[in-house]
Amino acid sequence: MNKWIVGARVKTLPAAVAPVLIGTSYAEKINWGNALLALVVSLFLQIAVNFANDYSDGVRGTDTHRIGPVRLVASGLASASSVKRAALISCLIAAIAGLVLTVNISPWLLAVGAAAIWAAWGYTGGKKPYGYFGFGELSVFIFFGLVATVGSYYIQTEQFNWQIFLLSMPVGTLSCAILAINNLRDLPQDKLVGKRTMAVRIGEKNTRVFFMLLLFTAQLTALAAAGINAWALITLICAPITYRVVKQVLNGAVGSDLIEVLSKTAKLQLLMAILLAAALAI
Repeated sequence: MNKWIVGARVKTLPAAVAPVLIGTSYAEKINWGNALLALVVSLFLQIAVNFANDYSDGVRGTDTHRIGPVRLVASGLASASSVKRAALISCLIAAIAGLVLTVNISPWLLAVGAAAIWAAWGYTGGKKPYGYFGFGELSVFIFFGLVATVGSYYIQTEQFNWQIFLLSMPVGTLSCAILAINNLRDLPQDKLVGKRTMAVRIGEKNTRVFFMLLLFTAQLTALAAAGINAWALITLICAPITYRVVKQVLNGAVGSDLIEVLSKTAKLQLLMAILLAAALAI
């Protein structure tokens, strides 16, 4: 497989698709051009985060003994400068699409986009990366949950309401769950190199419980969307998957088994988003 596809970590990309899908589907009238631009912004910000993380962890030496997917810099598959360039190009593509939306919709989107790009780079980049201090999950919830879902709705309607904030909850909690399971897998190495992710801070056992709470919250808030549209009950289809994934984590899955859990969690997020979007479109 092409090394740049590997570096983009395609298994994490449902976290970028899900909020746009739900936010767009809740609009009564869809501007497909704006929807496509929102998807470009979300996807390339996610890819930028992945490349930036690869670069920053690689040059710090914290990726040397990872169990997870191949890291380009740490493995020597690509130079640090080329991975950094890939991250910056991804940010640029997201910024260009965001600027078009800003012109089409509102200048306030410029500030939101700038904050999202800062968050993408600041996760593991800079002198004090917030991902090294346990704030990664919070940032993911805000930007790939609230901001991406509510923003995708706003560019269609130029409105806010409580319903779209509720709909952003299952997206945000599942995005957090993807990062939480990633950090659980990397916990031993992160602890060794001084990377104090939330998993390192609260410990292995509590991280497993935290993951369970995130998945249950996603399932419950998706069901609560039946107050918006009764068809949202269709998300009960996800309940058996949620149960099996949680059971696997609580039973002590470690190392490479957690790569499988991450993949299942990303697929669960995409499935739940598709079901919610279908419910909203009916």
